[in-house]
Amino acid sequence: MTDAPSRRPGPAGPVLPAGQIRLLTKVARMYHERGLRQPEIAAQLHISQPRVSRLLKKAVELGIVRTIVISPRGVYADMEEAVEQKYGLSEVVVADTGDETEEERILPALASTAAVYLETTLMGGERVGISSWSSTLLATVEAMQPRPARTTEEVVQVLGGMGVVTAQATATRLTGRLAQMTGGNAVYLPAPGLVASSATRDGLVADQAIADVLRAWEHLTLLLAGIGSLEPSPLLRQSGNAIAETETAHLRRLGAVGDVCLRFFDAHGEHITTPFEDRLIGIGADVLRRVPRRVGVAGGDRKYNAIRASLQGGWVNVLITDHRVAERLAAEG
Repeated sequence: MTDAPSRRPGPAGPVLPAGQIRLLTKVARMYHERGLRQPEIAAQLHISQPRVSRLLKKAVELGIVRTIVISPRGVYADMEEAVEQKYGLSEVVVADTGDETEEERILPALASTAAVYLETTLMGGERVGISSWSSTLLATVEAMQPRPARTTEEVVQVLGGMGVVTAQATATRLTGRLAQMTGGNAVYLPAPGLVASSATRDGLVADQAIADVLRAWEHLTLLLAGIGSLEPSPLLRQSGNAIAETETAHLRRLGAVGDVCLRFFDAHGEHITTPFEDRLIGIGADVLRRVPRRVGVAGGDRKYNAIRASLQGGWVNVLITDHRVAERLAAEG
């Protein structure tokens, strides 16, 4: 006597004997619900372990077993995927900032999330470029823990120091701290980010020490940068923002909304040639966008337009931001 055929839902709606369906279901329940290992199931049902494995695979194919991932509170997997797909990003990491909206209160959660991202994705042999000045990046590297194994070859400063002398010293600290946490060699850029004239810049970049740093930018595997808005952060303003208000006004007239490493772009992410482009000592737009993994860390309403434009222009392909910004990015075209 043979089993009567039975239809079960699946991709192709196959017809299987009722006894086969019963065995598939039994094996699936023993494995997924009771937590038995495959050898234990094989011994209890007097079938081979390879057959148990085949039955479990078949149960998935037929839809008898369906895997559902439920995101815990504070994890925004659906939102991350929506932003990734909308902007063609490699990865989006969303920090849970609760009900906080003030930039200073968002910062710790954003920095902690970025620190964990770096700790878990730096796998060794990386050549990391890091922007010289960002309160978010500074908080990120301060939140990092030393790794048991070396995860970077070099940590390279990609923009000269900005503002007053103490702020420029912070740029050195930022590069050195990340190198210390990851075991890499720190490569400093011993120059200001913005100088008085193009002639001064040309003279500085001809110096052998600075020329070596510029060559190192061509071999970066990861860039870690903040995403700046046209309105500087309070911390950057206090430190002596190097861009004069007259130049900022000119940038507004050109349609600039933000920057990555002082390379400015408009609302569509298109690069804008600034009046001070030839006075900058920092990674160029073309070199920047050739880095395979470009991680932008930024959040808060003040930076929303800059963040969105940076994604549209391909300035970053990994975004670490807060859940409010991510929600807006997912919802808006």
